[in-house]
Amino acid sequence: MNPGLASAVQFAGSLPGSILLTLGQTLVVVCACFDMVRALSVPRSHRRYLANTVFRTLAPPAILFMAFSVLIDAARAAWPDVTAGMFVLVVVTYRWRTDSDEDSWWKGKGKALGRWFRTRAALPPVTAPAAA
Repeated sequence: MNPGLASAVQFAGSLPGSILLTLGQTLVVVCACFDMVRALSVPRSHRRYLANTVFRTLAPPAILFMAFSVLIDAARAAWPDVTAGMFVLVVVTYRWRTDSDEDSWWKGKGKALGRWFRTRAALPPVTAPAAA
């Protein structure tokens, strides 16, 4: 086994690692629950808007955590855990990438945040000193 993976497996078995893994699993479960609420809510309702916004916010960290968790399980050679983790990873990634929904706070915010950042990062106009 790679020494980096061995140290990651050893850290995952420690108390701080177990706490972090538990928090990450909680994040994944919350993400999946909000996806279920989003799927069962009426389109263009406030409940769907909130559920979709929370799901779209939590999906990237949940995907990263599940990828790390699957890597740790593979290094431990816990193949049933790898299979279950890959299933969850694929489902969350698929739902995040393919379900285009108009009910989200993030819809259109990329352009708005980019415009805001450009105006803040732009240099102030330079005026020439008055001639005497």
